[in-house]
Amino acid sequence: MDLCFELAMQIMQSIGHLVVVADEVHGFRYFDDRDVLGFVDGTENPRGDAAREAAIVGGEDPPFSGGSYVIVQKYLHDLTAWNTLSTETQERIIGRRKLSDVELSDADKPAYAHNALTNIEENGRQFQILRDNMPFGRPGHGEFGTYFIGYSRTPRVTEIMLENMFVGKPPGNYDRLLDFSRAATGSLFFVPAASFLDNITGDAPVVASSTEAPAGDSLPPAPLLAPAVARDTSLSIGSLKGEKDE
Repeated sequence: MDLCFELAMQIMQSIGHLVVVADEVHGFRYFDDRDVLGFVDGTENPRGDAAREAAIVGGEDPPFSGGSYVIVQKYLHDLTAWNTLSTETQERIIGRRKLSDVELSDADKPAYAHNALTNIEENGRQFQILRDNMPFGRPGHGEFGTYFIGYSRTPRVTEIMLENMFVGKPPGNYDRLLDFSRAATGSLFFVPAASFLDNITGDAPVVASSTEAPAGDSLPPAPLLAPAVARDTSLSIGSLKGEKDE
């Protein structure tokens, strides 16, 4: 946390007079990579070459090769309600054993389990993202949460996961974790490679000309956007369980 704090200090010293701070969250590592709900987070993260394949834009989009699309969301948890549940009920909602972190068998795992709805497969191939979630909390204020951070070579993969969670797969079979967790914020960023920043010019294209999916990728491609392009990144699904935003 000291390095993150120092980095934030230096960033704000450089650009603080140009920005308005909307929110500030200080995350931390919690025991053995658990979230404040008590479960290990990021167990299924890809490693090595698989992580690079999942998170880094490749030859399918040469102008943005080496970059990554990052979706961040601040989730707030109702720990009082969550802690009234039995451990067995919590495990069915998450899809894993709480103490051992062992995944539930297909026979024991409900279709609404968090790890069932966020498992994306198409034509026998699994599509992954790289998670770097951080728990946070202020016990004196009753605030507890998870700052979701997901890296992907195309935002389409993460958006499918979120759609499965909020809308359900099939619709109505939503992620029961959302009965206790609320997404307070959400943003999509493109993080360019250093070479992109070195080579960019004022007349550089802001939208990639290629919309082809990565090699072997059968998911529908998403628009590939440069950092300067603004768009509505919501899923246009309103609030949880079909309720419309006011």
